[in-house]
Amino acid sequence: MDLSAPLVELVKIVSTPIRRSWKHHRSVNKYMKILNEKLEELNCQKEDNESKLRQELLPGKTLKKEVELWLGKVKNINSEIRCIEIKVGKVKYLHRSCLGKVVCKKIQEVEELYQKGCFPDGFVEPCIKNGDVLPTMKLAGETTLKRKVEEIWESLMNDEVRKIGVYGMGGIGKTTAIKHINNQLLEKKDKFDNVIWVTVSKASNVFKLQDAVACKLDLDISKYEDETTRAAKIYAAFCMKNRYVLILDDLWEVYNLEDVGIPEPTLENGSKLLLTTRSLVVCRGMGSKDIEMELLTKEESRNLFLDVVGNDVLSVPNLEATVNEVIEECSCLPLAVVTVAGSLKGVVDICEWRTALEELRAPTKGPNEIGSTILEKLKFSYERLKDKKLQDCLLYCALYPEDHNIPRDELIEDLIVEGIIDGLKSRQAEFHKGHTMLNKLKNVCLLKESILGDEWVRMHDLIRDMALQITSSDPHFLVEAGTGLEDIPDVEIWPNDLAKVSLMFNKISEIPSNASPICPKLLTLRLNFNRLTCIPDCFFVHMTGLNLLDLSYTDIESLPKSISNLVTLTALSLRGCMRLKFVPSLTNLRALQRLDFRNTKITEVPDGTEMLINLRYLNLQTRAMEKLPDGILPKLSRLQYLVFPLCGLQILKPRAEELVCLRKLETFRGILHDVNDFNTYIGSMKEARQLAYYTLQVGTNPFPSRTYGYQKAVILINWDASENIAGNQYPILLPEDVEYLSFEKCHNIRSLSNVVSLKNASELRKCFISNCHGIEHFLSSSSLAVPLLQSLEELKLVRLWDLRSLILREKGTSPLFQPGSTFGSLRKIEIYDCPNIKQVFTLGLLLSVQNLEEIYVKNCCRMVNIVAAELDGEDEDGNQNLEGTSFDTRGLICLSKLRVLTLEFLPELKSFYSSESALFVAVSLQQIILQKCPKLKKIPVLGDEPCPPPSLQNIKVEQDWWESLEWNNPNNKDALQPLCHFQTN
Repeated sequence: MDLSAPLVELVKIVSTPIRRSWKHHRSVNKYMKILNEKLEELNCQKEDNESKLRQELLPGKTLKKEVELWLGKVKNINSEIRCIEIKVGKVKYLHRSCLGKVVCKKIQEVEELYQKGCFPDGFVEPCIKNGDVLPTMKLAGETTLKRKVEEIWESLMNDEVRKIGVYGMGGIGKTTAIKHINNQLLEKKDKFDNVIWVTVSKASNVFKLQDAVACKLDLDISKYEDETTRAAKIYAAFCMKNRYVLILDDLWEVYNLEDVGIPEPTLENGSKLLLTTRSLVVCRGMGSKDIEMELLTKEESRNLFLDVVGNDVLSVPNLEATVNEVIEECSCLPLAVVTVAGSLKGVVDICEWRTALEELRAPTKGPNEIGSTILEKLKFSYERLKDKKLQDCLLYCALYPEDHNIPRDELIEDLIVEGIIDGLKSRQAEFHKGHTMLNKLKNVCLLKESILGDEWVRMHDLIRDMALQITSSDPHFLVEAGTGLEDIPDVEIWPNDLAKVSLMFNKISEIPSNASPICPKLLTLRLNFNRLTCIPDCFFVHMTGLNLLDLSYTDIESLPKSISNLVTLTALSLRGCMRLKFVPSLTNLRALQRLDFRNTKITEVPDGTEMLINLRYLNLQTRAMEKLPDGILPKLSRLQYLVFPLCGLQILKPRAEELVCLRKLETFRGILHDVNDFNTYIGSMKEARQLAYYTLQVGTNPFPSRTYGYQKAVILINWDASENIAGNQYPILLPEDVEYLSFEKCHNIRSLSNVVSLKNASELRKCFISNCHGIEHFLSSSSLAVPLLQSLEELKLVRLWDLRSLILREKGTSPLFQPGSTFGSLRKIEIYDCPNIKQVFTLGLLLSVQNLEEIYVKNCCRMVNIVAAELDGEDEDGNQNLEGTSFDTRGLICLSKLRVLTLEFLPELKSFYSSESALFVAVSLQQIILQKCPKLKKIPVLGDEPCPPPSLQNIKVEQDWWESLEWNNPNNKDALQPLCHFQTN
């Protein structure tokens, strides 16, 4: 019998797994390298996704479950691979094959996660909400406003009325009344489920109204140009909602609801339409029940006026009669009352009040569209400003579209180059002056706050109407901003006395090839945010006095050569012109003060840039430009603002010896060539006036590093300290006033104590260290003889693979820290993905951080305790000599300011404190998050009191882990259970 064939088969069967096992055994380190490379790609993808997510996750949006699940899996696999990496370093010879198999499996898992990390449909989904509560004044007593609100409410509750139109003159309080209705509808949900508020622009049309409605429905119809298709999409979105009230605020014309896509309100669909307008004709054209808003009574007018101006004016002798006459001149119009009262707030001189009264009684001048009486009453506040600069500032705001949120900084930049803000020595002083001017206009009710926050301002549309009336003659403005223009207004009829033209935020795609407006007095031309692709050379020929030209965010590819002859030009903004590649010679533009090339495709500095001797602002934040010719910067000696790109592969890097020449520089952001260049520039800062704002960077990243809003930041990337070490010290010369310090992918820095200049960084508030090999300790105890980092508020340590502790305890040094010394200001500490650290604090260190508010520790696979008992004088029973510390006689240590404690993915964590000789209590604690800490058997920092601290709001834990906890006091579990939010595994 031939046994050879079966034997061959048997050998094949046995040899295959043996070969595979041997391959795993032999190649485990190779596989581990591949795994780390794959993991780095995955983490880069995760960072990209998180960056996009931050842009998409706006208020009203929620994270998609699939994205949340993917992010969680990426976090988990990072933790798992860190543990595998540790095991590979320790694995015994016979176990290498098994571990190699595990590594191969993880490579496959990482690849699968990478493939699943593309989310073409976006990262967020709209959050289901009923509407937005709006700020309103309190309705007190039986007032006209309250009576009208009740009348509107009664109509809304009447099933036979499906459309309500509230009409009245501008400034009479229509929107205020509807805001109260909006809030009542959200509070009383028995009749309606949703409130949809849409503000309608005066220059609106069906297309624009569709955009506004779709935005409120979280519906993207931007890719559809056909109104019928857009209407169908909007109609479908409305049909998915039940029992809603649609509010159209400030309607100026009649619309066919079907054309827009709005379903006709019926009893069957349970919807209603509520609109406000200045025209009864609009109400009737929309088929609504009309409700007229009424003027205030004289008593209400007086009460409102005194609320704004202050009742104390009545205590001024002989002033009350004049006050009453001024109130009378406001004609009981709420907006006029508030505006006039705001302009007289704080005035107690009777002569000034009488002058104001005479000005209010002056005859009306000039026609206007909505009633000369109203606008003249509002114009009174403009004239009472008395300061021409303030008046010009207000008129300049009218260049923006109706209801536009105007960025303060952008506006102030323009006011500076327009000469409205002038005569100040520094850019910082000019900005302070600008903010002061805007605040004054807000205080007299000529500007108002933006819903976006303090960094923006807005104009009431009636105030804007007043400003446009003023600028209809002298000074003469042409303003068609945000009106939907597709063609530029006929330049043949542009008046030759025009001072300013604003056509921003339109759809203008071309300018006729023969267009050449004769406007020798034109100072300002704003064409930004249009679809312009080219500008004819003749267009600027007769604009010989032009000061400001804004072409930002257009599609132009080149500038006409006639730009070179605009010798009076002080500002040229090309920001966001992402197709722009050519700019003609700037040699003749010696008056130019501001030049902005941010996010353009310009590959080289335009010819003649070195001649711009008056240039104060230069933004070169473009990745397309690869080289800055030597010798240009020193010639621009008046520069106050200079910005270069901070990320990319081939980017501009200015030389320190050229930057040193810019003695007036106040704002600088850029990448220096190397540490030596960096030190050269920092050394020069000590001799000259210091920068007010800076981001100084060495090394590059594909993506920009965050500075978290700090004004003075230093970022070091891809720096190897071993190449620059002098003895045990690293010769990095940090600015003394640096507020934010970041080390990214910087290797072989054993401790920041070796950075000698750190002791001079007396204003450092945040330190961020990530992806660094070789850092074993943040600081060493021997360097703390002189307190370091007394101002440090936040410390973030991420992926420091060699980190073992925050402070290296050296022989002969005290374990205790004096209050207010090193870390005395620390409020927040974050430690993520540090596989070798076993504890965060020693007890002595923790006792010095009494301002600590937040602790975050995640993915540290060897973390055993948050606090370790390492104090001198510890006896054999574990008791410690704590004399002179905040450790009290009952054995309690109170972390009085700790609000947040987050401990996640810490498989070896056993306790908060390694010894049982002390008990930690956090009396201000608001949130505890504990996840994947299987060896932790007690809830930290809550003590044994039967009741939790009153501040505690929630505890996020896993339910199985919660049930397995040990309790010293059996009542604690019952007391804490209502605060628990259980996490899914």
